Amino acid sequence: MRRSRISAFVPARSTAPTGAGGGLLPARDLAAAWILVVLIAVPAWVLTIWQARDMGVEPGTMGMALPLFLLLWVTMMAAMMLPSMAPVAITWVRGIGRQSSGWVRAGRTVEFVGGYLLVWTAFGLLAYAALAFTGGLVDDHPTAGRWIGAVAFLLAGLYQLGPLKNVCLRHCRDPLSHLVRYAGFRRPARDLRVGLHHGAYCVGCCAGLMVVFIPLGVMNVAAMAGLALVIFVEKLWSRGVLLSGVVGVAFLVLAVLAPFQDWMLPGLEGSMPSMDDM
Repeated sequence: MRRSRISAFVPARSTAPTGAGGGLLPARDLAAAWILVVLIAVPAWVLTIWQARDMGVEPGTMGMALPLFLLLWVTMMAAMMLPSMAPVAITWVRGIGRQSSGWVRAGRTVEFVGGYLLVWTAFGLLAYAALAFTGGLVDDHPTAGRWIGAVAFLLAGLYQLGPLKNVCLRHCRDPLSHLVRYAGFRRPARDLRVGLHHGAYCVGCCAGLMVVFIPLGVMNVAAMAGLALVIFVEKLWSRGVLLSGVVGVAFLVLAVLAPFQDWMLPGLEGSMPSMDDM
């Protein structure tokens, strides 16, 4: 009985690569998954770019109230994270479809997605607090922005090279064993727990990268696109672990240069005097 429950979620044969551990979906299902990704991610990117165009790049939360910030944050995360986590999500939802139908299947799918987004929403609360604190500090002490930027790049670099990043990235690159574990979760709220669990690993994998939104600006579209590409390649490329280390070293270099290069800190420069004025 347990074996049949697990096999409903984990395919017996997979042909499409999704990380270090090989594929999770047959080619036809993977194609359908990417179509769904496009249908969700593209509108999320359009909405994010449209909103960023009107807001620009400024220090801190740019005056946004918490509800608006969280709405934009979740939209940003959908745009940035969906391509890299889609294979795992589609595999789990496909398993749900094998075990249930109709409203039950829809409810379980919403439960899974809701758990994943709930974790990112909680992280958004931390991001809002950090942005509000650093934005207020820059407003009161304009020259502090350079050192805030340096510290942010330093923390991001150290996290990229640290053990927690490695553990979470290993999960995201080779999730097959975790899908087997998820199949053993007991009801009630099993799909919610799966979404929360996978979302927590995703946050752990990307937390260091999210820190650089402080110096680069939370509505910096170029930064969003660059970080989304790094996240995608880290998780799905065969040498993604190497890229993670390279990005970590690059952040450490930026931490050294940031106090002397204002152009590296578009998300903090709104209130900072230029180096020529000092």
